[in-house]
Amino acid sequence: MDPITLDTSHGTVRIWRASGRDDLERLHMHAGLSAFRTPERQKEALLSVISVPGGRLYCASCGCTLVGYVAFHPPEPFERWGAEGSEGILAMGGIEVAPQFRNSGVGRRLLEYAFSDPAMEDYIVISTEYSWHWDLKGTGLSVWEYRGMLEKLLSRVGLVRMGTDDPDILYHPANMLMVRMGRNVSSETKARFERLRYKSKGG
Repeated sequence: MDPITLDTSHGTVRIWRASGRDDLERLHMHAGLSAFRTPERQKEALLSVISVPGGRLYCASCGCTLVGYVAFHPPEPFERWGAEGSEGILAMGGIEVAPQFRNSGVGRRLLEYAFSDPAMEDYIVISTEYSWHWDLKGTGLSVWEYRGMLEKLLSRVGLVRMGTDDPDILYHPANMLMVRMGRNVSSETKARFERLRYKSKGG
C-alpha cells in the first residue's frame, strides 16, 4: 500500500503501514502517546504487535516522530475471542493520536487507510472498547460523549456495535464491542464468532 499524506497545523503527517520492526525502531514516540502506558513502554508493545504472526501496525508520523497509530493482532488463546482459535479474527489492539494532532483528521484517515487494505476483507475485526482506557481528562468529554464519538469514528469504516455476554464488556454500561465482518469471511468463522459472542447460550 502506498503511503498517504495529510497536512495539519503541526506539519505534514505521513500515514503508512509498518512492514517490520526496523520501521518503528527508527522513530521517536511523541510524548503525548501515553493513553495506555508511557510512550517508551507503548513503543515496546507496538514492536511486539509487529513481531507476532498476523500483527498489523498502521502509523502516522511527522518527520521522525510517531504521532499516531492503529494496531491489530490475533486474539490470544486465553482471551474469549481466541478461545476456539484466532484464525479469521483480528483484534484492534488500540488507536491513539497525540493530543496536538487531534481534530486534524489523523485518526479518521488512519482508520480509513487501515481498512482500505484488501487483506482486511479476510477477517472479522473486533474492537473491545473499555471506558477505563478512554482519555476523558484530555478530551474534556463525559464517558457517554466519548463513547458516542468513538462509535461514530469506528462506524465510518464499517464497524458496528454488537451485543455480547463478555464480562469485561458488561462490567461498565459504556463499554462496547464493535465488529466489522470482512467480505471474504467464511461461514464457519462467522459461526465460531457467534459462539464466542454469547458463550452462556445453551447453558
